[in-house]
Amino acid sequence: MRCIICKQAETQPGITTVTLERDGLLMVVKGVPARVCPNCGEEYVDEQVAARLLDSAEEITQAGGQVDVREYKAA
Repeated sequence: MRCIICKQAETQPGITTVTLERDGLLMVVKGVPARVCPNCGEEYVDEQVAARLLDSAEEITQAGGQVDVREYKAA
């Protein structure tokens, strides 16, 4: 896909770190699969991966977690 930010390059497979803040929770997930623009560095996480991250954040929030740092594991 062409980067929607710089509109100059096709994104390439890569990894990123995602930081989520939600209801008092700070969650950092390393090694998340993403599409990365080689020109500007913008990172895009697909819908399924984003849904998994949000579900995880919800579970941690419900359990009373405040800070969580983890490595992404594919389903």
